[in-house]
Amino acid sequence: MTSAPFSRRGFLQTTAAASLASSLPTARAATANLPTTTTPVGDTVLRWLDGAAPSRFEGATFGVPWPRGQVRATAKALDFKLGSHPIQSWPLAFWPDGSLKWTAHALAGGTPQGPLKLEAGAPAAGGLSVKQTATQIVITAGDLAWTVPTRGPVLIEQATRGGRVTLKNLKLVALRQDGADPELDGKVARQSFSSKVNTVTVEQQGPVRAVLKLDGTHTANLDGKGRDWLPFSVRLYFYAGAESVRIVHTFVWDGDAAQDFIAGLGVTAQVPMSNATHDRHIRFSGEGVGVWGEAVRPITGLRRDPGQAYRDAQVAGQALPPLSGMAKAVQDGLKWIPEWNDFSLAQANADGFTLKKRTQGGQAWIDSNGGSRAKGLVYAGGASGGVALGLKDFWQRAPVRLDVRGAATELADVTAWLYSPSAPAMDMRSYRSPGDMDTHAKQIEGLNITYEDYEPGWDSAFGVARTSELQLWVLGATPSHQAFSDMADQVATPARPILTPQRLHAAGVFGDWDPVDTGSPARQLIEDRLALQLGQYVKEIEQHRWYGFWHYGDVMHSYDADRHMWRYDIGGYAWDNSELSTDLWLWYSYLRTGRADVFRMAEAMTRHTGEVDVYHLGELKGFGTRHGVQHWSDSSKQPRISNAAYRRIYFYLTADERCGDLIRELLESDADIGKVDISRKLPPGAGPRASDLPGVGFGTTWGSWIAAWLTEWERTGDRRWRDRLVNGMQTIGDLKRRWFAGGAPYDAKTGRFMGPGEDISISHLNGVFGVIEMSSELLTLVDVPAYRRAWLEYCRYYNAPKSEIAALLGRDPGGRSLTDTCSRMTAYAAFHEKDRALALRAWREFFASRALRGGGTVRRIGGVDVIRPLDEQAGISTNDSAQWGLAGIQNLALIGDTLDEAARAAGLLR
Repeated sequence: MTSAPFSRRGFLQTTAAASLASSLPTARAATANLPTTTTPVGDTVLRWLDGAAPSRFEGATFGVPWPRGQVRATAKALDFKLGSHPIQSWPLAFWPDGSLKWTAHALAGGTPQGPLKLEAGAPAAGGLSVKQTATQIVITAGDLAWTVPTRGPVLIEQATRGGRVTLKNLKLVALRQDGADPELDGKVARQSFSSKVNTVTVEQQGPVRAVLKLDGTHTANLDGKGRDWLPFSVRLYFYAGAESVRIVHTFVWDGDAAQDFIAGLGVTAQVPMSNATHDRHIRFSGEGVGVWGEAVRPITGLRRDPGQAYRDAQVAGQALPPLSGMAKAVQDGLKWIPEWNDFSLAQANADGFTLKKRTQGGQAWIDSNGGSRAKGLVYAGGASGGVALGLKDFWQRAPVRLDVRGAATELADVTAWLYSPSAPAMDMRSYRSPGDMDTHAKQIEGLNITYEDYEPGWDSAFGVARTSELQLWVLGATPSHQAFSDMADQVATPARPILTPQRLHAAGVFGDWDPVDTGSPARQLIEDRLALQLGQYVKEIEQHRWYGFWHYGDVMHSYDADRHMWRYDIGGYAWDNSELSTDLWLWYSYLRTGRADVFRMAEAMTRHTGEVDVYHLGELKGFGTRHGVQHWSDSSKQPRISNAAYRRIYFYLTADERCGDLIRELLESDADIGKVDISRKLPPGAGPRASDLPGVGFGTTWGSWIAAWLTEWERTGDRRWRDRLVNGMQTIGDLKRRWFAGGAPYDAKTGRFMGPGEDISISHLNGVFGVIEMSSELLTLVDVPAYRRAWLEYCRYYNAPKSEIAALLGRDPGGRSLTDTCSRMTAYAAFHEKDRALALRAWREFFASRALRGGGTVRRIGGVDVIRPLDEQAGISTNDSAQWGLAGIQNLALIGDTLDEAARAAGLLR
């Protein structure tokens, strides 16, 4: 594809004035052909996230954005092709005029070579097929066939390789413990649960990618009389050309924290073991590229030498040569060599794992080896084939474990424990007792000292969720050490085709941002500071061990320089829980840099904050929890945490179905806003009120709903969600004080704000939960003049001198803070109103931050003052880092042409 130069700024100016076209096309089927292209944006060439092509590739899905009007729906549609590589394409989102905004593409497994150029044309054949009956679904790809029952105890009944049954009975397992682990004396009992699949949905069916969604619960037995708990949703992803299935596993916690302790949570499968035990092999991935590999019955290291060919074959995982050629003494003594039946690699924490084995149950475990961080892959099988099972983010999610049981029998069990039975049982109780905080007044006192909003009963984990990713291979032979190491690398860091920041930017998606540009001294200064702060947070994860089953993906809120620790134990200063849009900061940073480490940090955060910090069941469904010592411990439950804006970028970049589920969960959450009085801890009169309608803040609450509505409108073309957006925008614009009212009574039936909006209410929180970014997008998609005027007014005057805002509102309203980070609102008004003086004011506001004047100083702390040496940025704050980073990104995109002049005037440049 070729094109003329494409101007982002021109795109914004053109589309902002365009009126909304007629309703979008109805939602397309996921496997529909894609349309022809017009006015191409330029070559769409993909690269690999980590730079070089992977040694092994099991297939992947990625999203591609297109400028408005470029890809039109026609009855005579063409598919996309990617050279000679099999690819499957489908629509993901639409522009208001019906043209495609995002397309999703699945690339077959194998190892693609050469340029990955996406262009119009017929794709190479995939070869994956799906056949469905009332009782089962069979997915076939090459010589692999997977059989999935439509209900019952197993997820996959069997998988065959070349006609041989190589895997059986893939299922979920859980262990419930009826109390906490006793500290000294005492007893607890455990109960086993396994999966019960209730429904299976075929979401895609080839020819390159098939997706099955299995919903069910964990049950104590299958006769209908046992207890069910821990509902799950599991997706199975099959790719043509791959030897594996990707498993995305989600469960929701729905227990009683006082008596339901998860003692183990896992995925397990059976492996037929037909080879002689000396030809059966176990593999574990170790540190780095390392592999631990041994036979069930080893013939190396014996007192008698079986011969070089035999030793070499066993080490390589190959079948031994005919035993008739083996040394007679070894032939006769084979029966006395122990057969090792059980193997276990336990990663107790992020810093250490142990590996052990035993001959059978009831016998002692023998320590084999250990290390720091295993990559999370295990194999059991023989010369005729076997199974490998891997868990992504293995050591990061510790405690975890990989097991092989029964390797010396006819049917071995291979299990990936998402939560290890070796660890203390998972404790979901509150970290604190109610104590004396039994009145509202006492709770306010507590809030004032620890920044924690505490109320008895509001610190429940009931309804939080966790998603894990696994990869399951069905292999025709034991993999070599090198092949196994390559597989482990794909588990730990899956290969991902991506677009460059320049190509993403050219499509005009996600509002105001631009790729990194260090073309002037002032830009270099800001880019260096942005990079320093990103690098510090990447480093903080490791320095302070922000790892663990529930924790990995989140960061801390505030730092305690006296202890050289983040305030992990101080109320609302502990886990961040998306406060002030940390997620958006990371995603916009990835968009403009293309950095693999930033992508993976943002991905882990999306997996965490969308699941753990949000309720998916119960009365609080759709709400998120404010920052706290535990992710669910603060009693302030708000939509600003469940905000779909924090998941939306990842969804479009990856077409991830689970992320899409999370966004859709929030579509009608505004109807439940009356269940929780968000402002109940604020002074009387601090929030919008009405006798019959709940008061809703424009930025903190409404601004947290609009991303879900926009995404659904884009995905389906359903005008209900466009109308709900417009109703809110129009009625905000119609209020007397418009955005300066801060909030108003809200009618969830219509999406309208009610009342005159005469009062003035200004809070810095109204602009820091994504509404700035979302307004930038909305105003290019819908034409609501009243809202445009209201938003530009708010952006111009929020940081205005007191005399100017007093002239507008009749008085100085006070309450304005975060002026440096809100400089991006000033910049937005400057750009759209073409006001150079206002742009220079925006830069002055931005430069007032200490971030460019020594606030980013990093020093090395070591010795007895810390548990381990660390690089400390004493004044670090996640609120400041996220909002300053977002302001820098948006300001560079909007008013970068005035930066050098402003920097010289501020004395930042010599």
